[in-house]
Amino acid sequence: MHHFQYRNGTLHAEEIGVPELAEKYGTPLYVYSAATLRRHFQAFDSAFNGLKHMTCYSVKANSNLSVLRLLAEMGAGMDIVSGGELYRALKAGVPASKIVYSGVGKKAQEIREALEADILMFNVESMAELERINKVAKSMGKVARVGFRINPDVDPKTHPYISTGMKKNKFGLDIEHSLKAYQRAKEMDAVEPVGMDCHIGSQLTTIEPFLEALDKLIAFYNRLKDMGISISYLDLGGGLGITYNEEEPPHPAEFGKALSEKLQELPLTVIFEPGRVISGNAGIMVTEVVYTKKTPSRDFVIVDAAMNDLIRPSLYDSYHRIAEVQQNGRDELTVDVVGPICESGDFLARDREMPAVHEGELLAVFSAGAYGFTMSSNYNSRRRACELLVDGDTVTVARARESYEDLVRGE
Repeated sequence: MHHFQYRNGTLHAEEIGVPELAEKYGTPLYVYSAATLRRHFQAFDSAFNGLKHMTCYSVKANSNLSVLRLLAEMGAGMDIVSGGELYRALKAGVPASKIVYSGVGKKAQEIREALEADILMFNVESMAELERINKVAKSMGKVARVGFRINPDVDPKTHPYISTGMKKNKFGLDIEHSLKAYQRAKEMDAVEPVGMDCHIGSQLTTIEPFLEALDKLIAFYNRLKDMGISISYLDLGGGLGITYNEEEPPHPAEFGKALSEKLQELPLTVIFEPGRVISGNAGIMVTEVVYTKKTPSRDFVIVDAAMNDLIRPSLYDSYHRIAEVQQNGRDELTVDVVGPICESGDFLARDREMPAVHEGELLAVFSAGAYGFTMSSNYNSRRRACELLVDGDTVTVARARESYEDLVRGE
């Protein structure tokens, strides 16, 4: 459910017509719906009311401060993967006690910053990282709370680029190496093992891989108890999918019921790290048709948004629904929707059936609220888009469009 709906043939973001936003703020333009963000967070978080839990939004999905503040006001914690994301989370008012630090390549300075902030815990992904955290914490006279990211070798049946829980992936430690890591952590002066972590991938459309991984984690938890290691947190990551096209991902309530049945007897606080499922369908990207082009082999719709603005179609061959902002009732054509960048890989859709459009018309690219702006770049010296947060009939410029001066600042 989202709050981008047509009224009399014109797409609205909550109470405001999208053409009005494009006229005032220009295109390409990201538009986020506050009501949708609130609805999605509440639907996810409430699904686990039967468990002692913490919902830590995955900052990498959409790291805009306005979005983070809105979620923090609803009680969200944050899952971070860099020093920059730590800075953003703290700036947005997220208590450090609700911040979990994941990622395979934490640098010493990033570890120091997190220890100074006194975050809840690090999710450790290698023995080398464990040694570094202990060394940094010891030099600061602190004790670092850690969990280990366990790789359960479960196939999440998703795109290989966003599969993270199999033996061939770079993430985490396998079961046997994890046992050695916990034993080593137990022996260290400046580390306290308090949790365990598992994240098997993104855009999962069935709960079976989660449950398969969870069975392995419960067995592992019991082995830790036998070693005299008592943990307090079980971090199950994120990854629940959304509908881009015809996917039918499980509702969070179904996910919550299945997990509660397995976990309610364990004395653990369960941590979740949803990202896409909160923000994905809470955002659209608005783009203007610059030209239409007909060739002997195909028809092109050339728009002012490009792979630097939304890279998912080029990177993952991902589907995003594209529709006219003002419905025109014309016959459908099969077209490629492409951008201005000098790459054949610069496309938003290929072989897409959609109503014929003319120069100057607006298109909306749906499901763009996650991994849209956060993955954007200045390739071809293109200015990054403006981001808006719409709340009813109120518009916040969540991020101003970059200027040409911004492009060369620091050079």
